[in-house]
Formats: sequence, structure tokens, C-alpha cells
Amino acid sequence: MKVIICGAGRVGYGIAEQLSVEQNDVSVIDTSVELIRAIRDTLDVRGFVGHGAHPEVLAAAGAQQADMIIAVTLYDEVNMVACQVAHSLFNVPTKVARIRSQSYLQSHYMDLFSRDHLPIDVIISPEREVGEMVLRRIALPGATDVVAFADGQVAMVAIECQEECPVIDTPLAQLTELFPDLPSTVVGVSRGGSLFVPHSRDQLMAGDMAYVVTTKDQVRRTLGLFGHEETEATRIVIAGGGNIGRYVARSLEKKGSRTKVKIIESNRERAVAIADDLRRTVVLHGSALEQKLLLEADVDHADLMVALTNDDQVNILSSVIAKRLGCKSNLVLINNPTYHDFAKTLGIDAHVNPRAVTISKVLQHVRRGRIRAVHNIQKGAAEVIEAEALETSPLVGLPLSEQDLPDGMRIGAVYREGRFIKPSGALRIKPKDRVVIFALESAVRQVEQLFRVSLEYF
Repeated sequence: MKVIICGAGRVGYGIAEQLSVEQNDVSVIDTSVELIRAIRDTLDVRGFVGHGAHPEVLAAAGAQQADMIIAVTLYDEVNMVACQVAHSLFNVPTKVARIRSQSYLQSHYMDLFSRDHLPIDVIISPEREVGEMVLRRIALPGATDVVAFADGQVAMVAIECQEECPVIDTPLAQLTELFPDLPSTVVGVSRGGSLFVPHSRDQLMAGDMAYVVTTKDQVRRTLGLFGHEETEATRIVIAGGGNIGRYVARSLEKKGSRTKVKIIESNRERAVAIADDLRRTVVLHGSALEQKLLLEADVDHADLMVALTNDDQVNILSSVIAKRLGCKSNLVLINNPTYHDFAKTLGIDAHVNPRAVTISKVLQHVRRGRIRAVHNIQKGAAEVIEAEALETSPLVGLPLSEQDLPDGMRIGAVYREGRFIKPSGALRIKPKDRVVIFALESAVRQVEQLFRVSLEYF
């Protein structure tokens, strides 16, 4: 696939890195000479210095032959115009734009992004996507990662197996026998830095990260089975009142729960604007690194510190300080992937990677076949994929026990006509079934083939 990416910042670089590894033909455009030089030096992509919305720059980057344009500059308007130019002058089939301003994303204005107006096929709002992920983490303490599939009816949960985890040292097949009514399937395990698909005879060990697919109604029970029965936070301090922080606070207010939220914002004008916008949220102006201000926010009695500023170091340090002052737990936004590996040793309980969230959204539209959703795991080491089976799909027909399925993949759930089905050897996949699959990087291409659209379909 030939892809043009406008914007070589963190998001653009991350998308280019993932797509180039998968042998796609990638061109990156940015006005910064330094960013383009860096991306040329480190990735197998072509770099072009220029304005991503200018026709001559897009032409030089190969827009005439491009299958997709992904506009992820810092400016919504540049991204929108780049997609319009790619459509009108070069007839690029798929156009993806990053839109940060929430005013463009209000439901009654969404007709703006139709083919008759601004022809954008996919809108990425990293702030909203990350905000939703933060809200899921708040709602499900104990889960290291939570992603929804099949219209929110199926969930993939990453769960850390601690020493006191009741299910360690038990063969996975035995778990099914012990809890026959539990629709949960362990589809992947991370152990000692390596990721693998477990077999029924395998056992979980202390220190493992288990990736489990279940129904949305059984997530809490599944967490409890793994020894995680943490209660949902009711006293939350948020560091950073940007788009994400404000989105999270507003969503918590709309839930009408008894959760008490306080926001610390360093920019005075923004702090005033947030205070005017939110009704029940207390807003404090100042730095989240100031111990006195943290104590003023009652962080020593808080259940959770959520650090969502634009500065990774501020997020990490403020969360560590909050924990030392008595805060029970923390959740940190970390952009720089180099910080992810040692976040745990610093006292970070959980972190969110905005780049991974955005890349997952893009991969959904890069993957061939009827792919409905993709979630990237551990920097691309694996993916959780939701795909729709067609009449011509190789998976359709035979029982799963008779299928020649590739190594490195496991089916976690089948969603059929609004009903969750736990996979078994006797299960036959039917056309229109939505299948949730855990696939290691080595098996992703084969999974795509299982859901490819054959010419017989038309």
C-alpha cells in the first residue's frame, strides 16, 4: 500500500514507523527540515519538506498513485485541506484526518465531513480516544489495558498476575472446567519480555500479563477471578486541563456519579475557562509539581491521580510525588516510548500511550479484509483484531477444530446477531459473524487473508 503522511511529529512518526515495518511504501511531509531529516535517518520512508496541503508537495510525494493520505499535523485546518486537495486533484481513495478541536466533532456538525463537503473518510481525535481509554481505566481499576469491540459488547482486558492471583499455576483448560459459565478466554500472555499465544495445557505464572477476551458484563468478575477487586476511585485529582483532562472531567460529571474531581492547570486563562465550563469540578491554578498545591487539592486523601499534561516528565514526577504524599494509585499519560519500560519501577501503576491509541485507529483502515477494529499491543508485537466473516472467508464452514489456523493467533470471541459466543472446537463461523482475534505480529498477514474479500463476493 502506498501511503502519504502529512506531519512528522510524534503521531506521524509513530504511524510511519509501524507502516514502514510492514513493508508499505510510505512518504512523509512536514514543514520542519529537522523532523524530516530525523525520519529519513531512522526509518525506511521518503521524506519531503513542504506544506502538506500544497498540491505540488503532494504531487512530489506521489499522490497520483497513493492509496491513502493520513493528515496528522498539529493544525486541524491543514489536515482538512490536505484531504480535500488529495481528493479533488489526485483522487486518493482513503483520506484520514486528525481533528483535535471538539467544536468540529459535535454530532450535529458531522455532516461537514461527507463527500459533498469535506471528503474525509476517517476522523482521528487522539484526545477523545485517549480520554475514553482513561475513563475505561478509571471505571475498571486493576485492568492494565481495556479495549471494547463489537459495539462495546466484547472487551479485551490486560490483567497483571500478581503473587496472590488465585489462578496462577493452574492449566487454562482447568479454568474452563472450574468456571464453565464464565465466557472469558486467555488469548495472549506476556512473560519475561516475550509475548505468546497460550495453549490449554499452559499455566499462568506470577508476573505474567494475561490478555483476556470476555463480555462487557463479565469484566469485573474476570478481574476478581485474577485477584483484582480494587474499588472504583471516587476522589480523583487530574493534572492538566487540556483537551484530554477537560474531556475526562466533563464525562465524569455527565455520569452523575458521586466521584469528586479536582483539576490542576498551570495556564491561568485555561484554568478560568475550565472553571466556567464545568459545574462540579474544582479547578486549581498552578503547577502539579508543587507539593503545597497537591496537598491543597487533597491528593493525600485521593484514590487516584491522573496526570494528563503535555509534558511526560511533569506527568511522571507529579504522579510519583502524589503517591508519596498518600494518593492510593496513579494513571499517567506517557508519549515517549523510552519511558514506558521503566515506568513501573518509578511507582507508576498504569500508563496510557496516546501514540498507540492513534496507530491502532489507523491500522484498522490499513489492514486488508473486513477489519472493523484493531488494537496495537506492546509496540506492535501483537494486535487484537475484530473482523467480519464473509461467505467467501476461509474460516466459514468447518468447525474450528478442523481449521488449519496459523500459529500465533487465537480466537477470543464470536459476536453473532447481538449474541456473544465463546469459541470452542465445535464452533462453526458463519457469514456476518464478528470475530475477535489475538494475533502475534508474525500472524497478522495470515489473519487478514482469513477475512479477505474475494472476487466471488461481488
